[in-house]
Amino acid sequence: MKAIAAANRKRLIVGGLLTEACVTFPVLSALKEGFEVFVVGDACGGLSLTGHDLALRRMEAAGAKMTSWIQVLLEFQRDWTRHETYGGARGIVEANGGGYGMGLAYARDMIHPE
Repeated sequence: MKAIAAANRKRLIVGGLLTEACVTFPVLSALKEGFEVFVVGDACGGLSLTGHDLALRRMEAAGAKMTSWIQVLLEFQRDWTRHETYGGARGIVEANGGGYGMGLAYARDMIHPE
């Protein structure tokens, strides 16, 4: 946490494996130290679905904000007029975003063909 604090950052985005320990423990510590913490719930994994869900609930009860990978990506992108990151962000969503990704691919290929 000292390195993060030295960089003058107060907001963290966290994901990782073993939600019940390797995610929960640093998140709880960061919250205690005054950081604003976002946990990317679908970028974490636990030993079981129940354990994962309970760990997410524990962190949320302590003050962490829950989010998803797509929400993080879309907040970084802001809107689809940011041309410098449009192609990369769209590619990630098309490959991993289910129906939303399919919609973007359709719009690219059918509505706005090159």
